[in-house]
Amino acid sequence: MATDTQPTARRYFEDVQVGDEIPTLTKDPMTLQRLVRYAGASGDFNPLHTDPAVGEAVGTGGIIAHGMLIMGFVGQMLSDYAGPTALRKFNVRFKGMTHLGDTITCSGTITEKNEVNGEAIIAGKVQAADQNGDIKVSGTFSAILPKKGER
Repeated sequence: MATDTQPTARRYFEDVQVGDEIPTLTKDPMTLQRLVRYAGASGDFNPLHTDPAVGEAVGTGGIIAHGMLIMGFVGQMLSDYAGPTALRKFNVRFKGMTHLGDTITCSGTITEKNEVNGEAIIAGKVQAADQNGDIKVSGTFSAILPKKGER
């Protein structure tokens, strides 16, 4: 059962405060079908992501998810929060492997809020973790939000 967030009504700079938590995004448990579909969409056909024998042979304990897929989940959370054109910077570090059956939850916190050269900028920290709390991706972002009264 998907518990993905849905894009919210337009978010304004004035409504965001340092310390605010970004609504979480939780994805369904990781499946081979999702990884095969992502391989086709991304062009990353490394068998480590689709062939259990390869995962066992290289010592990852089986198939692992594409790191960029997990980063994409975090990007989806940010786009749902700030809007599809707001993101200006998005950096992550890959911290752990995601295996079949893992449920990934993305979360974040606003750490900065500034106006620079007429732009209303928010910034924050983000992460993706599995059902055990093991962090898979951590990073930072910045986004530009509209101010009330602007189009």
